Amino acid sequence: MAALTAGDDMANAALDPHAAIATTASGVGATLTTADGKPLARALARSQRRARRRAFLLVLPLLAFVVITFVVPIGQMLQRSFYNDGFSANMPQVSAWFAQTERGTDPDEAAWTALAQDLVASAEARNIGVVGTRINYDMPGTRSLFTSTGRQVRRGLEPPYREALLEINEDWGDPQLWSVMREAATPITANFYLAAVDRTRDTEGRVQQVEEQQRIYLTLFWRTFWLSAVITGLTFVLGFPIAHLLATLPMRKSNLLMILVLLPFWTSLLVRTTSWMVLLQQQGVVNDILVWMGVIGGGQRLQMIYNQTGTIIAMTHILLPFMILPLYSVMRTINPSYVRAARSLGATSWTAFRRVYFPQTLPGLGAGAMLVFILAVGYYITPALVGGSSGQLISNMIAQHMTGTLNWSMAAALAALLLGAVLVLYWLYDRLVGVDNLKLG
Repeated sequence: MAALTAGDDMANAALDPHAAIATTASGVGATLTTADGKPLARALARSQRRARRRAFLLVLPLLAFVVITFVVPIGQMLQRSFYNDGFSANMPQVSAWFAQTERGTDPDEAAWTALAQDLVASAEARNIGVVGTRINYDMPGTRSLFTSTGRQVRRGLEPPYREALLEINEDWGDPQLWSVMREAATPITANFYLAAVDRTRDTEGRVQQVEEQQRIYLTLFWRTFWLSAVITGLTFVLGFPIAHLLATLPMRKSNLLMILVLLPFWTSLLVRTTSWMVLLQQQGVVNDILVWMGVIGGGQRLQMIYNQTGTIIAMTHILLPFMILPLYSVMRTINPSYVRAARSLGATSWTAFRRVYFPQTLPGLGAGAMLVFILAVGYYITPALVGGSSGQLISNMIAQHMTGTLNWSMAAALAALLLGAVLVLYWLYDRLVGVDNLKLG
C-alpha cells in the first residue's frame, strides 16, 4: 500500500510539480485531490483536453490547407456532376409547368405560353445561350435553336404561341426536345452520369443505350484501366532488377545508379514526352537504327507513336521511378543471409528467390504498383501528345470537356466515376492484401 501511495504521489507530482496531493483516508474509498481540493481525475481530464486543444491548433493550418485545396474542390466537382440549374433558373415558368404535370403529358397552350414568355425574358436578359447550352448537353445541336429563336422573339411574339414558335422553327414540336427540357427543369439530375456510361433517356423517361457510334465513354474507361495495368506490369518487370541492383551493389556504384534513376525527376515532363516523339516517329532515331541494322526495310518503318504503343512506352518510362523507389526501400532492409541460409539448406537459386526473397519484397511491390496504377489512370498530357486517337485515356476526355466543350458537369461526372472506380480498387486491395502491408520507405 505504501508503494502504491508513493506511485500515486509521483504521478501527481509529474502532472503539476508545484501542487501538493491531499488524500482523504477513509478506508477503501479514499479520494485523491489536488492542492486546491479538486478531484485528481477531473484535473487529469482537464489537462488532457488542454493538450488536445494545443495539438489541434498546431495542425489547424495544415488541416485548413487540405480542406481548401483538396476537400472543397472535390466537393464542388461532385456537386456539379449532378446539379446544373442553367435551364431551371432561367426558364421558371415552363419549369413550373413541368413540375405540375406528369411525364408523357402533351404540351398544351399553357405550356407553349410559358415557354414563349420564358424565351422572351431569357433573350432580354441575354442568358438564352446558357439555357441552350444546358439543353445541348443532353440533346446535341439544340443550342442554335435557342439562340436563333431568342433573337427573333425579342422583336415580338404574338399568341397563339404554339403556331408562332413552330413558324420560327419546327423543331420546337419535337417530343424528344420536350422530354429533355422536362429533365432539365429540375437542377438535380442524373443525366450526366447516364451519359458518362453511354446511356440516355427516351421520350418516356426510360434509360437506354445511346447509338453505337456514340458509345465512347465505357470504351475509354476500359482502355484507361487496361493500359494502366499494362504499364504497371511493365514498370515492375523493368524496375525489379534495377531496384535489386540498387540494394545489393556497393555504395559507390549504388549511388551512381540512384542518380540515373532520379535524373528524370529533374527533367520537365513535357521535355521527356517530346523526346519520345522524336525517338519513336517513323523518321525517328529508333526506326533509323532498325533500318540501318537491316531489321526492317526502308518502306517498312514501324508506327510506334500516335497509338497505344507510344502511350505505353512513354508512360512506362515516366512512371518507372515510382516503382523502383518503393521496391528499393524494401529490398535494402532484407538481410542477405536469409537467401544464403536457404541455399545452404539445399534450395536452388530460383526456389530461394521465389520462397524467401520475393515474398519479402511484396510490401514495396504493392506500394509501387498502387502508385504507378493511380498515376497512370489520371495521366493526360503524355497520352494527348503521343497517344493519337487509339491511345487517348478517359482523362483526356475530361480535359476536353473542361477546356474545349466547357461541359463542366459532364467532366465532373466522368471524374467522379473515375474517382469512385479508383476507390473501389483501393478497397479491394485493402481487403485482399491489406494497406497496412504497404511500405514506401
